[in-house]
Amino acid sequence: MHAKGTFEVKITPQSFAEGVGDPTVGRMAIEKHFKGDMEGVGRGQMLAVGTAIDGSAGYVAMERVQATLHGREGSFALQHNGVMNRGTPQLAITIVPDSGTDGLSGIAGALTIRIADGAHHYELAYSLPDVP
Repeated sequence: MHAKGTFEVKITPQSFAEGVGDPTVGRMAIEKHFKGDMEGVGRGQMLAVGTAIDGSAGYVAMERVQATLHGREGSFALQHNGVMNRGTPQLAITIVPDSGTDGLSGIAGALTIRIADGAHHYELAYSLPDVP
């Protein structure tokens, strides 16, 4: 199955916590509002590292999405893994296995993001068990 739509995202830098990690690793709070085939909110945290080479960086993030997806309501977790190699992006966003709850229990799949004309677009390729 496929779900498509747009989302707005707010990324808020978090202050360095003494004794937690390295201060060169940035930590951000993420909040997304999804519209389209999936209506809901995603919240999570991102860790990112930039480099001395312009256009090279990496990030990981974990996000919990609470949404209605094609009429089924529940939540699931997304795991992000992004790399920018001298301006060339690679991004993999996967639904964490067995993270679905309520009407989205058993969900599996992956999310892709496209940014065009200043807008964020998503496509979620997913599977769900039949409703008993």
